[in-house]
Amino acid sequence: MKNISERGLMTRIIHAGQHVDPATGAVSTPIYQSSTFAFKNADHGAACFGGAPGYKYTRLGNPTIEALENNIATLEGGCGGLGAASGMAAVNMVYLTFLGQGTHIVGHESLYGPSRMIIESEYPRFGVEYSFVDASNAENVAKAMRDNTKLVYIETPANPTLALTDIRACAEIAHQGGALLVADNTFASPYLQNPLELGADIVLHSMTKFINGHTDVVAGMVVAKDPEVLARLRKVHYNMGGTMDPHQAWLVLRGVKSLGLRMDRAQENALKLAAYLEKHPKVSWVRYPGLESHPQYELGRKQMRGPGAVFSFGVKGGIEAGKTVINNVEIPALAVSLGGIESLIEHPASMTHAGIPLAERLEAGISDDLVRIAVGCETYADLEADLTRVLDMI
Repeated sequence: MKNISERGLMTRIIHAGQHVDPATGAVSTPIYQSSTFAFKNADHGAACFGGAPGYKYTRLGNPTIEALENNIATLEGGCGGLGAASGMAAVNMVYLTFLGQGTHIVGHESLYGPSRMIIESEYPRFGVEYSFVDASNAENVAKAMRDNTKLVYIETPANPTLALTDIRACAEIAHQGGALLVADNTFASPYLQNPLELGADIVLHSMTKFINGHTDVVAGMVVAKDPEVLARLRKVHYNMGGTMDPHQAWLVLRGVKSLGLRMDRAQENALKLAAYLEKHPKVSWVRYPGLESHPQYELGRKQMRGPGAVFSFGVKGGIEAGKTVINNVEIPALAVSLGGIESLIEHPASMTHAGIPLAERLEAGISDDLVRIAVGCETYADLEADLTRVLDMI
């Protein structure tokens, strides 16, 4: 499709990066489930390995994966994307490209658990220094910057606190210090937020979540704004080998087509449910960017097109009351992850963030009573009735 970047968002979601197959007329992008690709002759092979267009080996490029990379890059407004085997493979691609002996990273203290834990547990042996701060206040990021800071890493909305970070302010701080701003956009998805347009240099996704939306794929994506940054990422990515499988890519291509429809429905459900729980006598607090009670409600309205479909809440009675809720709901599955068409519920302190020391976890706002729910596309009345029933058990 010509001028795809000028089309409406839903049109871009459905069509970007995809074309009718010229050989067969297939409307759905084919799965090129091949590890290697034949050359016409020796000179052709030499030219491809010398940089000429053409496919060589799936670790170094594949038509199905490339279609997905182009789709997400278009949605994010980047110059290109790199599909990874998982969200954490995408995170590590960025870390390994820009962090090394004597470098420093500033990260949001409330990140997806493994994104933080791997910096704290694995990267110090490579001589990497780190500072995790409350990035919901950009001044904390500015104070943490050093001469050797290479990356500022944010996640907004943050997992699982739903804290928001001012992307534009952090971009200015990072760039003034000679660093790149990396934004994890998993919670919002490209449908609701575009960090590159707000000054970020790199955006990454766990496509396992909203982009795929069907709880049947593990995959990641990195999108860069600048071709030179993308080239550096690609070199590390191809050498490290964390590429996705063509079938993974095809499943995500299938899933992303319904991203807008799914997100609209799930977000509608989430807003209703969060507002209901905020007034429930057994609930002590609710944190959701769509509620005016969220401390950064106005920032959310400024940099997002919608508040998303995930929120956290606290149950009166602490951890035992929280366990009563998550152990007895019938509709949301008790499981990690989020963004599928079905609702999921979890207890971060004992699950996704259990590896973070207690003091650091509490400082990041991940309290023992925090329950996170990723709202799906079920009938709203059923979700409300289910939560009401289990709260009545407390």
